[in-house]
Amino acid sequence: MDKFTIKGGKKLSGTIHVSGSKNGALPVMAAALLADGVTTLKNIPYLRDIQTFSNVLRVLGASVDGGPRILRIDARKCNHFEAPYDLVKTMRASFYVLGPLLARYGKVRVSLPGGCAWGPRPVDLHLKGLEALGADIKVTHGYVEASAKRLSGGTFEFEKVSVGATANLLMAASLAKGTSRLINTAREPEITFLIDTLRKMGASIKLVKDGIEVKGVSKLKPVTTTVIPDRIEAGTYIAAGIIAGGKLTIENAPIDDISSAIAVFGKTGAKITVQKNKVIVEAPKVIKALDISTAPFPGFATDLQAQIMAVLSVAKGTSVVTDTIYHDRFSHVAELRRLGADIRLEGNAATITGVKNLSGAQVMATDLRASAALVVAGLRAKGETAISRVYHIDRGYEKIEEKLKSVGADIKREREEMVV
Repeated sequence: MDKFTIKGGKKLSGTIHVSGSKNGALPVMAAALLADGVTTLKNIPYLRDIQTFSNVLRVLGASVDGGPRILRIDARKCNHFEAPYDLVKTMRASFYVLGPLLARYGKVRVSLPGGCAWGPRPVDLHLKGLEALGADIKVTHGYVEASAKRLSGGTFEFEKVSVGATANLLMAASLAKGTSRLINTAREPEITFLIDTLRKMGASIKLVKDGIEVKGVSKLKPVTTTVIPDRIEAGTYIAAGIIAGGKLTIENAPIDDISSAIAVFGKTGAKITVQKNKVIVEAPKVIKALDISTAPFPGFATDLQAQIMAVLSVAKGTSVVTDTIYHDRFSHVAELRRLGADIRLEGNAATITGVKNLSGAQVMATDLRASAALVVAGLRAKGETAISRVYHIDRGYEKIEEKLKSVGADIKREREEMVV
Protein backbone atom coordinates (compact mmCIF):
# COMPACT_ATOMS: atom_id res chain seq x y z
CA MET A 1 0.00 0.00 0.00
CA ASP A 2 1.25 3.49 -0.83
CA LYS A 3 1.40 6.52 1.43
CA PHE A 4 2.13 10.22 0.98
CA THR A 5 4.77 12.00 3.02
CA ILE A 6 4.40 15.77 3.10
CA LYS A 7 6.73 18.31 4.70
CA GLY A 8 4.56 21.37 5.17
CA GLY A 9 5.33 25.05 4.97
CA LYS A 10 6.32 25.29 1.30
CA LYS A 11 4.57 28.03 -0.66
CA LEU A 12 3.14 27.04 -4.01
CA SER A 13 4.06 28.81 -7.22
CA GLY A 14 3.41 27.79 -10.79
CA THR A 15 0.71 26.16 -12.91
CA ILE A 16 -1.37 23.01 -12.40
CA HIS A 17 -3.40 21.48 -15.23
CA VAL A 18 -6.84 20.11 -14.35
CA SER A 19 -7.54 16.61 -15.71
CA GLY A 20 -10.75 15.23 -17.15
CA SER A 21 -13.64 14.68 -14.77
CA LYS A 22 -14.00 11.27 -13.15
CA ASN A 23 -17.64 11.97 -12.29
CA GLY A 24 -18.23 13.15 -15.84
CA ALA A 25 -16.54 10.18 -17.49
CA LEU A 26 -18.12 7.29 -15.56
CA PRO A 27 -21.80 7.75 -16.53
CA VAL A 28 -20.82 8.37 -20.16
CA MET A 29 -18.78 5.16 -20.12
CA ALA A 30 -21.98 3.43 -18.99
CA ALA A 31 -23.96 5.20 -21.72
CA ALA A 32 -21.71 3.52 -24.29
CA LEU A 33 -23.63 0.31 -23.49
CA LEU A 34 -26.70 1.85 -25.12
CA ALA A 35 -25.11 1.96 -28.57
CA ASP A 36 -24.28 -0.80 -31.04
CA GLY A 37 -20.76 0.28 -31.95
CA VAL A 38 -17.59 1.97 -30.70
CA THR A 39 -17.90 5.02 -28.45
CA THR A 40 -14.72 7.10 -28.14
CA LEU A 41 -14.05 9.28 -25.11
CA LYS A 42 -11.27 11.86 -25.14
CA ASN A 43 -9.64 13.68 -22.20
CA ILE A 44 -10.01 10.58 -20.01
CA PRO A 45 -8.17 10.87 -16.68
CA TYR A 46 -5.86 8.06 -15.63
CA LEU A 47 -7.55 7.00 -12.40
CA ARG A 48 -8.27 3.88 -10.40
CA ASP A 49 -12.04 4.36 -10.80
CA ILE A 50 -11.72 4.54 -14.59
CA GLN A 51 -9.76 1.29 -14.56
CA THR A 52 -12.31 -0.37 -12.27
CA PHE A 53 -15.25 0.68 -14.41
CA SER A 54 -13.45 -0.45 -17.56
CA ASN A 55 -13.17 -3.88 -15.95
CA VAL A 56 -16.90 -3.85 -15.16
CA LEU A 57 -17.63 -3.18 -18.84
CA ARG A 58 -15.26 -5.96 -19.88
CA VAL A 59 -17.06 -8.44 -17.62
CA LEU A 60 -20.28 -7.54 -19.43
CA GLY A 61 -18.65 -8.45 -22.74
CA ALA A 62 -17.68 -4.99 -23.97
CA SER A 63 -14.26 -4.34 -25.44
CA VAL A 64 -12.40 -1.47 -23.76
CA ASP A 65 -9.08 -0.12 -25.04
CA GLY A 66 -7.42 3.16 -25.83
CA GLY A 67 -4.31 5.30 -25.66
CA PRO A 68 -3.16 8.39 -23.79
CA ARG A 69 -6.28 10.28 -22.71
CA ILE A 70 -8.50 8.19 -25.03
CA LEU A 71 -10.88 5.35 -24.25
CA ARG A 72 -12.74 3.29 -26.84
CA ILE A 73 -15.72 1.19 -25.75
CA ASP A 74 -17.19 -1.36 -28.16
CA ALA A 75 -20.52 -2.62 -26.81
CA ARG A 76 -21.47 -4.79 -29.80
CA LYS A 77 -20.62 -8.08 -28.10
CA CYS A 78 -22.16 -7.61 -24.66
CA ASN A 79 -23.50 -11.01 -23.65
CA HIS A 80 -23.23 -11.11 -19.87
CA PHE A 81 -25.70 -8.97 -17.99
CA GLU A 82 -24.37 -9.23 -14.46
CA ALA A 83 -22.07 -6.80 -12.64
CA PRO A 84 -20.53 -8.89 -9.84
CA TYR A 85 -20.00 -8.02 -6.21
CA ASP A 86 -16.20 -8.24 -6.41
CA LEU A 87 -16.11 -5.25 -8.76
CA VAL A 88 -19.16 -3.26 -7.70
CA LYS A 89 -18.16 -3.32 -4.01
CA THR A 90 -15.08 -1.26 -4.80
CA MET A 91 -16.94 1.58 -6.53
CA ARG A 92 -20.52 2.78 -6.25
CA ALA A 93 -20.48 4.17 -9.79
CA SER A 94 -20.53 0.59 -11.11
CA PHE A 95 -24.26 0.80 -10.42
CA TYR A 96 -24.53 3.03 -13.52
CA VAL A 97 -24.71 -0.08 -15.72
CA LEU A 98 -28.17 -0.89 -14.32
CA GLY A 99 -30.16 1.56 -16.45
CA PRO A 100 -28.36 1.06 -19.79
CA LEU A 101 -28.35 -2.76 -19.66
CA LEU A 102 -32.00 -2.90 -18.66
CA ALA A 103 -33.01 -0.47 -21.40
CA ARG A 104 -31.06 -2.15 -24.20
CA TYR A 105 -31.19 -5.83 -23.29
CA GLY A 106 -34.28 -6.07 -21.08
CA LYS A 107 -32.51 -7.72 -18.15
CA VAL A 108 -29.70 -7.04 -15.70
CA ARG A 109 -28.32 -8.28 -12.41
CA VAL A 110 -26.14 -5.87 -10.45
CA SER A 111 -24.63 -6.21 -7.01
CA LEU A 112 -25.63 -3.63 -4.46
CA PRO A 113 -22.78 -1.11 -4.44
CA GLY A 114 -19.88 -0.38 -2.13
CA GLY A 115 -17.44 2.52 -2.52
CA CYS A 116 -16.38 5.17 -0.05
CA ALA A 117 -16.62 4.28 3.61
CA TRP A 118 -19.11 6.90 4.70
CA GLY A 119 -22.87 6.97 4.84
CA PRO A 120 -25.47 4.57 3.50
CA ARG A 121 -26.40 6.47 0.31
CA PRO A 122 -29.08 3.92 -0.56
CA VAL A 123 -30.04 3.07 -4.13
CA ASP A 124 -33.78 3.33 -3.46
CA LEU A 125 -34.24 6.23 -5.87
CA HIS A 126 -32.62 4.28 -8.71
CA LEU A 127 -34.93 1.32 -8.14
CA LYS A 128 -38.15 3.26 -7.57
CA GLY A 129 -37.42 5.35 -10.63
CA LEU A 130 -36.84 2.34 -12.86
CA GLU A 131 -40.05 0.77 -11.57
CA ALA A 132 -41.87 3.96 -12.58
CA LEU A 133 -40.45 3.50 -16.08
CA GLY A 134 -41.87 -0.02 -16.28
CA ALA A 135 -39.19 -2.28 -14.80
CA ASP A 136 -39.83 -5.35 -12.67
CA ILE A 137 -37.28 -5.25 -9.84
CA LYS A 138 -36.30 -7.73 -7.15
CA VAL A 139 -33.53 -7.46 -4.56
CA THR A 140 -32.23 -10.85 -3.48
CA HIS A 141 -28.98 -12.11 -1.96
CA GLY A 142 -27.33 -8.70 -2.24
CA TYR A 143 -28.18 -8.24 -5.92
CA VAL A 144 -30.65 -6.11 -7.85
CA GLU A 145 -32.41 -8.09 -10.56
CA ALA A 146 -34.34 -5.99 -13.07
CA SER A 147 -36.24 -6.94 -16.18
CA ALA A 148 -38.54 -5.41 -18.78
CA LYS A 149 -39.31 -6.54 -22.31
CA ARG A 150 -39.03 -2.86 -23.12
CA LEU A 151 -39.33 0.00 -20.67
CA SER A 152 -42.58 1.86 -21.14
CA GLY A 153 -41.50 5.21 -19.80
CA GLY A 154 -43.34 7.12 -17.11
CA THR A 155 -43.20 9.92 -14.56
CA PHE A 156 -40.97 9.90 -11.51
CA GLU A 157 -40.36 12.61 -8.94
CA PHE A 158 -37.17 12.38 -6.91
CA GLU A 159 -37.73 12.78 -3.17
CA LYS A 160 -34.34 14.48 -3.04
CA VAL A 161 -31.87 15.48 -5.71
CA SER A 162 -29.64 12.55 -6.71
CA VAL A 163 -26.93 12.77 -9.36
CA GLY A 164 -26.47 9.00 -9.64
CA ALA A 165 -30.17 8.18 -9.88
CA THR A 166 -30.77 11.02 -12.35
CA ALA A 167 -28.03 9.60 -14.59
CA ASN A 168 -29.35 6.04 -14.39
CA LEU A 169 -32.92 7.04 -15.21
CA LEU A 170 -31.84 9.32 -18.05
CA MET A 171 -29.98 6.47 -19.73
CA ALA A 172 -32.83 4.03 -19.18
CA ALA A 173 -35.50 6.44 -20.43
CA SER A 174 -33.56 7.16 -23.63
CA LEU A 175 -34.51 3.74 -25.06
CA ALA A 176 -37.96 3.46 -23.46
CA LYS A 177 -41.04 3.01 -25.64
CA GLY A 178 -42.81 6.14 -24.44
CA THR A 179 -42.09 9.53 -22.93
CA SER A 180 -40.62 9.89 -19.45
CA ARG A 181 -40.83 12.90 -17.20
CA LEU A 182 -38.24 13.12 -14.43
CA ILE A 183 -39.02 15.71 -11.76
CA ASN A 184 -36.62 17.34 -9.27
CA THR A 185 -33.58 16.05 -11.13
CA ALA A 186 -29.94 16.90 -10.51
CA ARG A 187 -28.52 19.70 -12.66
CA GLU A 188 -24.83 19.13 -11.95
CA PRO A 189 -22.38 19.72 -14.85
CA GLU A 190 -21.79 15.97 -15.04
CA ILE A 191 -25.52 15.48 -15.75
CA THR A 192 -25.42 18.22 -18.38
CA PHE A 193 -22.47 16.46 -20.02
CA LEU A 194 -24.35 13.15 -19.98
CA ILE A 195 -27.40 14.80 -21.56
CA ASP A 196 -25.25 16.40 -24.27
CA THR A 197 -23.65 13.02 -25.00
CA LEU A 198 -26.98 11.17 -25.13
CA ARG A 199 -28.34 13.81 -27.51
CA LYS A 200 -25.32 13.26 -29.80
CA MET A 201 -26.18 9.54 -29.67
CA GLY A 202 -29.68 10.34 -30.91
CA ALA A 203 -31.65 10.65 -27.68
CA SER A 204 -34.55 13.09 -27.46
CA ILE A 205 -34.07 14.98 -24.18
CA LYS A 206 -35.57 18.31 -23.21
CA LEU A 207 -35.04 20.36 -20.07
CA VAL A 208 -38.34 21.50 -18.58
CA LYS A 209 -39.17 23.77 -15.68
CA ASP A 210 -39.35 21.08 -13.00
CA GLY A 211 -36.93 18.54 -14.45
CA ILE A 212 -36.21 16.61 -17.65
CA GLU A 213 -38.43 15.14 -20.37
CA VAL A 214 -37.15 12.18 -22.37
CA LYS A 215 -38.89 10.82 -25.47
CA GLY A 216 -37.65 7.28 -25.92
CA VAL A 217 -36.13 6.23 -29.23
CA SER A 218 -35.60 2.73 -30.64
CA LYS A 219 -31.86 2.98 -31.17
CA LEU A 220 -28.83 5.07 -30.21
CA LYS A 221 -25.58 5.43 -32.14
CA PRO A 222 -21.98 5.49 -30.85
CA VAL A 223 -20.23 8.87 -30.73
CA THR A 224 -16.91 10.56 -30.07
CA THR A 225 -16.93 13.10 -27.24
CA THR A 226 -14.53 14.93 -24.94
CA VAL A 227 -14.84 14.59 -21.16
CA ILE A 228 -15.31 17.86 -19.28
CA PRO A 229 -12.60 19.13 -16.87
CA ASP A 230 -12.89 18.03 -13.24
CA ARG A 231 -14.48 20.83 -11.22
CA ILE A 232 -13.71 19.14 -7.89
CA GLU A 233 -10.05 18.75 -8.74
CA ALA A 234 -9.96 22.44 -9.68
CA GLY A 235 -11.59 23.39 -6.37
CA THR A 236 -9.16 21.20 -4.44
CA TYR A 237 -6.18 23.02 -5.95
CA ILE A 238 -7.78 26.38 -5.13
CA ALA A 239 -7.93 25.19 -1.52
CA ALA A 240 -4.29 24.06 -1.70
CA GLY A 241 -3.19 27.42 -3.03
CA ILE A 242 -4.98 29.30 -0.26
CA ILE A 243 -3.72 27.22 2.66
CA ALA A 244 -0.13 26.80 1.45
CA GLY A 245 0.44 30.40 0.47
CA GLY A 246 2.00 31.80 -2.68
CA LYS A 247 0.47 32.27 -6.12
CA LEU A 248 -0.97 29.34 -8.03
CA THR A 249 -2.41 29.19 -11.54
CA ILE A 250 -4.95 26.45 -12.27
CA GLU A 251 -5.44 25.89 -16.01
CA ASN A 252 -8.12 23.96 -17.89
CA ALA A 253 -10.51 24.96 -15.11
CA PRO A 254 -14.26 24.74 -15.85
CA ILE A 255 -15.00 28.32 -14.81
CA ASP A 256 -18.81 28.23 -15.09
CA ASP A 257 -18.95 24.97 -13.15
CA ILE A 258 -16.93 26.29 -10.19
CA SER A 259 -18.32 29.82 -9.94
CA SER A 260 -19.86 29.15 -6.53
CA ALA A 261 -16.63 27.59 -5.28
CA ILE A 262 -14.64 30.57 -6.52
CA ALA A 263 -17.04 32.92 -4.72
CA VAL A 264 -16.82 30.98 -1.44
CA PHE A 265 -13.05 30.54 -1.52
CA GLY A 266 -12.73 34.24 -2.34
CA LYS A 267 -14.40 35.09 0.97
CA THR A 268 -11.39 33.65 2.79
CA GLY A 269 -9.50 36.77 1.76
CA ALA A 270 -7.71 35.12 -1.14
CA LYS A 271 -7.37 37.09 -4.36
CA ILE A 272 -8.87 34.93 -7.10
CA THR A 273 -8.62 36.06 -10.70
CA VAL A 274 -10.39 34.35 -13.60
CA GLN A 275 -8.90 34.42 -17.10
CA LYS A 276 -10.75 32.34 -19.73
CA ASN A 277 -10.10 28.78 -18.53
CA LYS A 278 -7.61 29.77 -15.84
CA VAL A 279 -7.97 30.54 -12.15
CA ILE A 280 -5.15 32.45 -10.47
CA VAL A 281 -5.09 32.12 -6.68
CA GLU A 282 -3.07 34.49 -4.48
CA ALA A 283 -3.15 33.39 -0.86
CA PRO A 284 -4.15 35.90 1.83
CA LYS A 285 -1.84 36.76 4.72
CA VAL A 286 -4.68 35.87 7.07
CA ILE A 287 -7.42 33.42 6.15
CA LYS A 288 -10.88 34.68 7.16
CA ALA A 289 -13.44 32.49 8.93
CA LEU A 290 -16.65 31.58 7.06
CA ASP A 291 -20.12 30.14 7.59
CA ILE A 292 -21.04 28.02 4.59
CA SER A 293 -23.43 25.25 3.59
CA THR A 294 -23.16 22.72 0.81
CA ALA A 295 -25.99 22.55 -1.72
CA PRO A 296 -26.86 20.88 -5.02
CA PHE A 297 -25.41 22.59 -8.09
CA PRO A 298 -25.02 25.51 -8.58
CA GLY A 299 -24.37 25.72 -4.83
CA PHE A 300 -21.14 24.87 -3.04
CA ALA A 301 -20.38 21.21 -3.74
CA THR A 302 -20.41 18.63 -0.97
CA ASP A 303 -17.33 17.15 -2.67
CA LEU A 304 -15.40 20.28 -1.59
CA GLN A 305 -16.65 20.29 1.98
CA ALA A 306 -13.66 18.45 3.45
CA GLN A 307 -11.13 20.57 1.55
CA ILE A 308 -12.55 23.91 2.65
CA MET A 309 -12.72 22.60 6.21
CA ALA A 310 -8.97 22.00 6.05
CA VAL A 311 -8.48 25.61 4.90
CA LEU A 312 -10.72 27.01 7.64
CA SER A 313 -8.87 25.03 10.30
CA VAL A 314 -6.18 27.75 10.16
CA ALA A 315 -8.54 30.71 9.63
CA LYS A 316 -8.73 33.61 12.06
CA GLY A 317 -11.95 33.16 14.05
CA THR A 318 -14.68 30.54 14.12
CA SER A 319 -16.25 28.96 11.05
CA VAL A 320 -19.29 26.74 10.61
CA VAL A 321 -19.53 24.25 7.75
CA THR A 322 -22.91 22.56 7.25
CA ASP A 323 -23.37 19.68 4.82
CA THR A 324 -26.99 19.64 3.67
CA ILE A 325 -26.39 16.85 1.13
CA TYR A 326 -24.83 14.12 3.27
CA HIS A 327 -25.32 14.48 7.00
CA ASP A 328 -22.61 12.01 7.93
CA ARG A 329 -19.77 12.96 5.61
CA PHE A 330 -17.26 13.88 8.30
CA SER A 331 -14.78 11.01 8.52
CA HIS A 332 -11.98 13.52 7.86
CA VAL A 333 -12.70 15.43 11.06
CA ALA A 334 -10.95 12.96 13.37
CA GLU A 335 -7.88 12.94 11.12
CA LEU A 336 -7.75 16.74 10.87
CA ARG A 337 -7.87 16.83 14.66
CA ARG A 338 -4.76 14.64 14.70
CA LEU A 339 -3.07 17.46 12.79
CA GLY A 340 -4.13 19.93 15.49
CA ALA A 341 -7.39 21.26 14.05
CA ASP A 342 -10.04 22.39 16.53
CA ILE A 343 -13.29 21.01 15.14
CA ARG A 344 -16.53 20.22 16.95
CA LEU A 345 -19.29 18.20 15.30
CA GLU A 346 -23.00 18.57 15.98
CA GLY A 347 -25.21 16.64 13.58
CA ASN A 348 -24.44 17.75 10.05
CA ALA A 349 -22.58 20.91 11.12
CA ALA A 350 -18.93 21.33 12.01
CA THR A 351 -17.73 24.29 14.07
CA ILE A 352 -14.09 25.07 13.35
CA THR A 353 -12.10 27.32 15.65
CA GLY A 354 -9.06 28.38 13.69
CA VAL A 355 -5.62 27.59 15.07
CA LYS A 356 -2.39 29.41 14.26
CA ASN A 357 -0.96 26.38 12.56
CA LEU A 358 -1.27 22.65 12.13
CA SER A 359 1.38 20.10 13.09
CA GLY A 360 2.39 17.07 11.08
CA ALA A 361 1.27 13.63 12.21
CA GLN A 362 0.39 10.19 10.91
CA VAL A 363 -3.12 10.17 9.49
CA MET A 364 -5.27 7.79 7.48
CA ALA A 365 -7.31 8.47 4.36
CA THR A 366 -10.86 7.19 4.80
CA ASP A 367 -12.48 8.20 1.50
CA LEU A 368 -11.71 10.11 -1.67
CA ARG A 369 -12.44 13.69 -0.64
CA ALA A 370 -11.32 13.16 2.96
CA SER A 371 -7.92 12.11 1.66
CA ALA A 372 -7.75 15.25 -0.49
CA ALA A 373 -8.46 17.35 2.62
CA LEU A 374 -5.56 15.66 4.43
CA VAL A 375 -3.22 16.49 1.57
CA VAL A 376 -4.41 20.11 1.64
CA ALA A 377 -3.89 20.29 5.41
CA GLY A 378 -0.50 18.59 5.17
CA LEU A 379 0.75 21.36 2.87
CA ARG A 380 0.40 23.78 5.78
CA ALA A 381 1.25 21.59 8.80
CA LYS A 382 4.62 22.07 10.45
CA GLY A 383 6.84 19.04 10.26
CA GLU A 384 5.98 15.83 8.44
CA THR A 385 2.55 14.47 7.67
CA ALA A 386 2.26 10.83 6.60
CA ILE A 387 -1.03 9.90 4.91
CA SER A 388 -1.73 6.18 4.62
CA ARG A 389 -4.22 4.39 2.35
CA VAL A 390 -3.82 6.88 -0.49
CA TYR A 391 -5.46 4.42 -2.87
CA HIS A 392 -8.57 6.40 -1.95
CA ILE A 393 -7.13 9.56 -3.54
CA ASP A 394 -5.93 7.60 -6.58
CA ARG A 395 -9.60 6.88 -7.31
CA GLY A 396 -10.27 10.51 -8.21
CA TYR A 397 -7.07 12.59 -8.49
CA GLU A 398 -4.60 11.96 -11.29
CA LYS A 399 -1.01 12.08 -10.02
CA ILE A 400 -1.85 14.64 -7.35
CA GLU A 401 1.57 14.33 -5.73
CA GLU A 402 3.34 15.02 -9.03
CA LYS A 403 1.16 18.03 -9.78
CA LEU A 404 1.73 19.53 -6.33
CA LYS A 405 5.45 18.77 -6.41
CA SER A 406 5.72 20.64 -9.73
CA VAL A 407 4.54 23.84 -8.03
CA GLY A 408 6.81 23.62 -4.98
CA ALA A 409 5.19 21.21 -2.52
CA ASP A 410 7.45 18.80 -0.65
CA ILE A 411 5.41 15.66 -1.18
CA LYS A 412 6.39 12.16 -2.17
CA ARG A 413 4.77 8.79 -2.63
CA GLU A 414 6.27 5.92 -0.69
CA ARG A 415 5.56 2.24 -0.30
CA GLU A 416 4.04 1.68 3.11
CA GLU A 417 5.66 -1.15 5.05
CA MET A 418 3.26 -3.77 6.34
CA VAL A 419 3.58 -4.62 10.02
CA VAL A 420 2.66 -8.22 10.86
